[in-house]
Amino acid sequence: MNLFQNYLVEEFAEDYQEGQLSRREALKLIAAITGSLFLANSILGSDTSSVQASELREPVTIPRPSPTPVAALPPSTNTPQVIVEPDDPAIKAGDVKFTGQDSATLLGYLSRPSGAGSYPVVLVCHENRGLTDHIKDVTRRLAKAGYVSLAVDLLSRQGGSSTLNSDDVPGLLGNISPTQFVQDFNSGWSYVQKQPFVQAGKVGMVGFCFGGGVTWQVAVNMPDLRAAVPFYGPPPAVEDIPKIEAAVLAFYGGQDTRITSTAPTIEKAMQDNGKIFEKMIYPDAGHAFFNNTGARYNPQAAADAWKRTLDWFGNFLR
Repeated sequence: MNLFQNYLVEEFAEDYQEGQLSRREALKLIAAITGSLFLANSILGSDTSSVQASELREPVTIPRPSPTPVAALPPSTNTPQVIVEPDDPAIKAGDVKFTGQDSATLLGYLSRPSGAGSYPVVLVCHENRGLTDHIKDVTRRLAKAGYVSLAVDLLSRQGGSSTLNSDDVPGLLGNISPTQFVQDFNSGWSYVQKQPFVQAGKVGMVGFCFGGGVTWQVAVNMPDLRAAVPFYGPPPAVEDIPKIEAAVLAFYGGQDTRITSTAPTIEKAMQDNGKIFEKMIYPDAGHAFFNNTGARYNPQAAADAWKRTLDWFGNFLR
C-alpha cells in the first residue's frame, strides 16, 4: 500500500479501536481501500462477529460521538470565524473549473477578497471526506484574511465530491496515485496564478488530516511553494526532505499519538537539512481538532492554530 492507503487504513482501524466505528463500518471502509475483505478482517484482528461481503455493500451511516465538552473561549480577536457565508460582501467565492495536466476537467472552490488589487494565494487540501462545505468555509476565511484561496477537489475525475456518497470517498481517494494529487495542485496553481487578482509567485498551502499529508507531498514536489501548513497529516519520507523549499508550520494534537509520534523525526530531518520548520502540539487536542463540524473539534486549539496559520502566511507570503 502507498503512503495514503496506509494512512487511511490506520485511521479507520484506530477509529474502530476507539469505538467510533463499528466493526462492520470499519471493514467497509478498509476493504474499499485495500480491495480485500480478508485483509480488512486481518487488519482489525480477530472478532467473534461474522461479517459477510454482501453486508458491506449495504449503505452505512457512520455515527460520530458528541464533542467532549470544553471551556468556552474568552472574547478574543484571535478566535476564527466559524462560518463565513458565501455571500459575505468582503469576499467573492464560488465553484471553478480548470484543466489538469492530463487534460481532465478539475473542480475547485475559489474564494478571494472582493476589493480591488492583487493578493497572495493559499491552496487548500480537503480531508478524506472530499471537498466539503467545511473546506469551502476555510477558503472563505482565508479570503477574509486577504488571500486568494483555492481548494482543489481531488475527486474531480470521479464526478466531484458533491456527487458521491461520502462513505465511498475514502476508498476512492485511497486508490488514486499520490502523484496525481500533487499534479492536481500544480494545475490549480497554474490556473489561479494567471488570474488578474493574484500576486504571481506568492503561494502557500494548508491541508487537514489526509490533506495535511497531501500538503507535505506538494511541499516536496512544488518548488514554488513558499509556505506550507500541514495539520496532523502523514509526513513525507525523510529522504524527500531536502527537496522542500517552503517554510513549514506543522500542527499536532497531543492525543493523536499515531501522527504526533512522527513529529520528532520530521523536525530533526528538517533541521538537519537547514529547512524552516516549526511545530505546535496541543496536549488536550486529538486528531481533526480544527474541524468545527466534527466530533473532535477543540475550539481553543483551533483558535490558536488559526492565528498561527495566518501569522505564518503573513510572514512568508506578504
